[in-house]
Parts: sequence; C-alpha cells; structure tokens
Amino acid sequence: MSRIRPQKFVHVVYRTRRFEQMLAWYQIVFDAKVQYQNPALAFLTYDDEHHRFAFANLDVLQPGGGEADKRGLIGVDHVAYTYASLKDLFDNYEQLKARGITPYWCVHHGMTISMYYADPDGNQMEFQIDTFASSEEANVFMCGPINAANPIGVEYDPEDWLARMRAGAPLSDFLVRRVHEPMSPIRGALAAPPG
Repeated sequence: MSRIRPQKFVHVVYRTRRFEQMLAWYQIVFDAKVQYQNPALAFLTYDDEHHRFAFANLDVLQPGGGEADKRGLIGVDHVAYTYASLKDLFDNYEQLKARGITPYWCVHHGMTISMYYADPDGNQMEFQIDTFASSEEANVFMCGPINAANPIGVEYDPEDWLARMRAGAPLSDFLVRRVHEPMSPIRGALAAPPG
C-alpha cells in the first residue's frame, strides 16, 4: 500500500513576542493580507488558501516572558518556497531589497538556486527555483558525484548575477552550477553557536 502524502504546502505557525513587526514583515514580503486577527492570533494568506501563516502572540498568551530574542536549534530551521522562474526569484529580490529586506545567504545548491531570509524573530526561509526540468534529473544530481563532493553548494553574489542578467546573459546560463568550489559554510541559525 502506497503512502498518503500531502499535495502542497499549506501553512506555518510562528510563536512570537514581536507580533506587530511579524505581521508587517509578512505583509510586505509576501504581499499577504490579514484574514483574521485578534490580540492573541493572526491568520494571513497570499493566495486563495484560507491561511498560509498563523502567528501566536506570546505577550498575550504567555505574558511576562520577555525573551523576544531567545533562539535555539530546536524548532523550525526554515521553510522553503519555490518560485516559477529565476526572473521571478530576482524580481522578488529587487522588490524586497527596495524595502530594506535582503537575504543572509545566497547559494547555488546544484538542484536549486536559493536565497535565504530571516524574519524579525529569526525564522528562516528559503526562496528558491529548481534548476532541473524534472524531479528525475534533480534526483540523479543529488545521488551523483558532484553533489557528494559538495552537498551544500557554492555562494553567489545576487548583485553580480543581477548585473549579468541585465547585460543580457541568458537565464539558462545560471541554472547549471559550473563551479563546485569553494563549498559554502552553512549560514543561519543552524550555524550559530548555542547561546
């Protein structure tokens, strides 16, 4: 009997002590709208789903905690969202940069080109595009010698890539990871020392 699997990503719930900042950030980054909000909870969406994000306001639900900056390795590391094209990924990068929001890590993983962002509470997300036309091709890459030699990927400068795109470089030139070194260190909360 085959496994029953989800058909799509549905939503993420975040606990926060920066309730208003979080709502504002997600409205800017995802052009999301508030579906429902009370002092303790808010539900936002960016499409026809009833909600994609939910926020629990710990200042209301657990008052007196005051540990807005306490972070640890246990919990959500990041959630990933796939964009339709490299152009869309970079258009989003430009729109967010214009609003003062920039990625903390840009890496060509081989099977994806990714930009990692962190929200005001330090929750991490990966905005990516798939570099292969099929999941079969991506699986071959993942199991192959290039990925075995560098399973993290190679960092890239989004401003350099954007300049090359504007100069007329075909978007297909960026999809294949032609350089496999140096291997990028892992960036973000996973790499942060426990504190």
